[in-house]
Amino acid sequence: MAKPSSIHSGNKTLVKIGQNIRKIRLSKGFSQEALALLSGIDRSYLGGIERGEHNVAVINLEKIAQALEIPIANLFK
Repeated sequence: MAKPSSIHSGNKTLVKIGQNIRKIRLSKGFSQEALALLSGIDRSYLGGIERGEHNVAVINLEKIAQALEIPIANLFK
């Protein structure tokens, strides 16, 4: 499991993206575990993304958006 980034953890952009992922995930009725399985991302890493602890790679954002069946741009709104 990746450790939270000591440099980027809590960055307002990362926090906002994480909040958006959590909001959309919950609106679709997915648990973190279900979304992690659908996106091929470790559940604990996904939790860190939702908390704004990781400077997440674009490829992982793409995987999450595809699993949620939304455009990737929706993660940034």
